[in-house]
Formats: sequence, structure tokens, C-alpha cells
Amino acid sequence: MPLSLNIPNQVLEAVRVPRSRAREALTQELAFSLYARGMASFGTARRLGRLTKWEFMEGLAEREIQRHYHEDELKEDLKYAKNGK
Repeated sequence: MPLSLNIPNQVLEAVRVPRSRAREALTQELAFSLYARGMASFGTARRLGRLTKWEFMEGLAEREIQRHYHEDELKEDLKYAKNGK
């Protein structure tokens, strides 16, 4: 079930994000924050922010957020590098 948040106009004005981009920008910032705090996996946070893998990685670098790289991700990356799948 989707969750909606009500953000008061006063807060929206204070964060200095154009209203036309507020939903997108705040959702992405939430995704990065949850990932940084270990509350969401890379894939979950990326989907929440509606970002591609590369966009999410770029956003992590811009925010100087360390990537949580686990052994199973390494195995997946090695498999992809070897087989292209």
C-alpha cells in the first residue's frame, strides 16, 4: 500500500526546491538518506528515488555517501562481467 506524506507549504518554501520539482527532489533525498542510514538497500532506495543504477551511484558520489557493497553484490557483478548477464 502506498504511503503519502503531507509536507506543509512553509517547509516546501524553506527547502528552496522549485515547486515543480519538489516531489521528485524530496523523494530522491529520502531515498539517499534511507540508504546512507542503512535503512534501505541499494535497489530499494534506487527504486524509491525512481533512478537508474547509474543515476543513483552518481547521486551517492555527489553526496559523499559510501556504497554498502556486500559479498552477494560482488558475486553478481563478477557473474555479469564474465557472462554479460
